[in-house]
Amino acid sequence: LDHVLASGRNVNVLVLDSEVYSNTGGQMSKATPRGAVAQFAAGGRPSAKKDLGLEMMGYGNIYIARVAMGASHNQAVKAFAEAEAYDGPSLIIAYAHCIAHGIDMSHGLDEQKRAVESGHWVMFRYNPMLREQGKNPFQLDSKPPTIPFSEFTKYENRFRALKARNPQAAEEMNAQAQREIEERFKYYEHLAAMDYAQFVTQK
Repeated sequence: LDHVLASGRNVNVLVLDSEVYSNTGGQMSKATPRGAVAQFAAGGRPSAKKDLGLEMMGYGNIYIARVAMGASHNQAVKAFAEAEAYDGPSLIIAYAHCIAHGIDMSHGLDEQKRAVESGHWVMFRYNPMLREQGKNPFQLDSKPPTIPFSEFTKYENRFRALKARNPQAAEEMNAQAQREIEERFKYYEHLAAMDYAQFVTQK
């Protein structure tokens, strides 16, 4: 994926982020969040998930968006339209609720909404065309979290399993994940508040 996007070609890539290797039976991946139970992470993943969007943003010439249909149809549609219009590589990372999360799949979109409301999943768009216009290319589409991370995780077996097996570890990981969410959102707010000159210096 990194090589394809770094090529500079006019390609459009959609990543369905289920936060686990779903096609191999639910194994832990770099996208698995802290505290989630998966194959090879029976005690909950001990580290934070990889931020693919921020990593790809470093190239500067890739259109990047993170979307969640359950939280905002309009933002998702806008991101797809902008990605299609951009003459260069584009990457849309979409939250994908999964049976491996241990949820009622008929309420998957509700869980997507909670993921965004908790700050676990932050919606944004990075449009290099704005950079060419001397504007900040980073646009934060999520509002500040309105519910704690624990309100999101309580509906998912991948988090509840650890709480049942090792309550202390689950509590510690949840607290650490909550701190990371708050710090990450502040960083995104910082990026969104920059003017063009500051953003170029930052990058």
